Amino acid sequence: MKRCLSLITLAICTLTAPHFASAQSAPLPAVVSQLPPHDGQHDFDFNIGTWKANVKRLKNPLTGSSTWIELQGTVTVRKIWGGRAQMDEVELDGPNGHFQMMTLFLYSPGSHQWSERFANSGDGDLSVPMIGEFKSGRGEFYSHEQYKDRYILARQIWSDITADSHRLEQSFSSDGGVTWEPNYVATLTR
Repeated sequence: MKRCLSLITLAICTLTAPHFASAQSAPLPAVVSQLPPHDGQHDFDFNIGTWKANVKRLKNPLTGSSTWIELQGTVTVRKIWGGRAQMDEVELDGPNGHFQMMTLFLYSPGSHQWSERFANSGDGDLSVPMIGEFKSGRGEFYSHEQYKDRYILARQIWSDITADSHRLEQSFSSDGGVTWEPNYVATLTR
């Protein structure tokens, strides 16, 4: 009886094996295209809190200058609107005195992107928004804006993000993004 059951089992396996093998080699459906876009609402959460800021600012961007000004201070960032926005307050001291700035970060659920707008206490004007998103732990933000007498591209890169530090680099391009000149580098630590 055992021998008979073994032969029946072997026959069933032999008959169904070709179907199993062909089912395994059939192409898989394209599931990736059906995934929803990344919800980046929490991509800036690393930025919440108080930071020590060490900043280098290029004195005269887009002139060939290599003179950097160093500033130190604090950045305090808090969530607003349930995490769909953030506001930071920047206090920096350097050779030219005390500098105050604020940044407003707004998340767009429709585009899954963030915008950043800046204002400094000197003129109180709100900047053109920089628009961007995070991919693989790196944020890239861009704007087209006027700098002195010409229009340029501006880029900010948020990188080296850990629980206790991150880096922000701003660059300008006067040739449509072919080359970039860094002009503001901030290293933030807790």
